[in-house]
This record gives sequence, structure tokens and C-alpha cells, in this order.
Amino acid sequence: MLRHLIWMAIAVLLTSCGEYQKVLKSTDMDYKFDFAKRAFEEKKYTQATSILTEIITRLKGYEKAEDALYLLALSYYESNDYVNSGAYFKTYYNRYPKGKYTELARFYCGYGYYLDSPETQLDQSDTMKGIEELQGFLDYFPRSDKVNIAQNAIFELQDKLTLKQLENAQLYYNLGNYMGNNYESAIIVAQNAIKNYPYSRYKEDLELLVLKSRYQEAAQSVEEKKADRFREVIDEYYSFVNNYPDSPNRQEADNILKIAQSHVGE
Repeated sequence: MLRHLIWMAIAVLLTSCGEYQKVLKSTDMDYKFDFAKRAFEEKKYTQATSILTEIITRLKGYEKAEDALYLLALSYYESNDYVNSGAYFKTYYNRYPKGKYTELARFYCGYGYYLDSPETQLDQSDTMKGIEELQGFLDYFPRSDKVNIAQNAIFELQDKLTLKQLENAQLYYNLGNYMGNNYESAIIVAQNAIKNYPYSRYKEDLELLVLKSRYQEAAQSVEEKKADRFREVIDEYYSFVNNYPDSPNRQEADNILKIAQSHVGE
């Protein structure tokens, strides 16, 4: 029985491969398109993309062109090739701004970049593309049933960019005064991240790092600059505790305040 099933599976596979070769050689666009749709339904995405890539240009101007282009993008998406899917989804919604798949094309274009977004230590170009495309989707389709999914994806991508900036700022902080005032660089990077992503879950960490950087900058200043810089530390402290009165880092912040006050006579 098992042997019989194996032979049946081999026969089906050979038949399928044989038909695919036949389709590749065919000049019948309808036949090719129908095969590509069937391949997609059977999750044979490589076959689908191969055939559809060949015929989308030749179908341009015909009724099936729109379906073929969208199906090509979706085939790449389902095979986890988000770079190609994003390119073809974008081609689709630019070519058919009021097409029957435009809402889905805009969503999947952005969501594919979200799924493909790399770890923070790597280049974040796809992360930024994801935010841009998903925001475009929200702008064009604010009543879509995928709005919440898109918004949550944007928040996650923004958090990833914020974390990368936090890591960069922390690196400057760790360098201290090595070959220059790296504390000021840490402050600038952290403040820019706060400005660009004000609702990030890393905002408290960024503000604490600004406070710590101000403190280190003041503590390591020449004597004539210390008083003014410790006053900046005190201002930064009150900004931090006003925003996060119950912060788990409150004790560290309070210790910084005591030292700063001792230097300005408060």
C-alpha cells in the first residue's frame, strides 16, 4: 500500500513538472495565466512567479493585466520574498491607484517590510520603508479593517528605530571624553530620538541617559564651568521626575540631584 502511494505521488509530481515545462514553452497567455493561478493556489509560488514575471508585460493593456500583477506580488509575499513583493505591490498601486486590490497592495507592501525588518544592529532601511508604506496605507484607507494591524506595526518599527538611537547614544556615553566630549553627542542623539519618536517605550531610558550625560559632562568640566553645568543637571532632573515620578530609576536620579545641588550651593 505504501509503495503504491509513493508511486502515485511520483506520478503526480512528474505530471506537474511536465505541465510546467509545457506552460513555459506555450505562447497562449490565457493558458499561462490560468496555470499561474493554479500554481499559486497549490502554493507552488516559484512556478507562479516565474510564469507571471514572463507574462505581466505582455498582458499590459489587457483585462487580466491587473490581476496578474497583483498575483505576482502576492506570490512573492507568500514565499517570504518581501523585497520583490514590496516592489510589485508598489508598482501595482501606482499603476492602479483605484484598482480593486489597491487597499491590500498598500497594506501588504508595508507589512512585508515590517516582517522583513532586521535586528537593530543592522541597516534599518527596510524598517523606514515599512513605516513609510504603512503610514501611506493609513492615509489612503483610514477606515480599513487592517488599520489596527498597521498602526501596531508602525509602533513596533518606530520602537526599533528608537532602540537603535538609544544604543548609539549609550555608545557615546560609554566613550566619555575619549577623543572629545562624547557626552554632548549622547545628549544630541537621545534628544533627537525623543523628538522624532515621542511615544516610544524607550523614551524614559533616553531621558535618563540625557540626565546622566549632563551629570558626567558637569562633573568632568573645568572648575569655572561646573556651576552652570550642574544647574543644567538640576533642570534635567526635574524634567525627568516630572515625567516619571515613579520611575524605577528614581533613586539614581535623586542621587544625581544631591550631588548637583552641592555644587551650586542649594
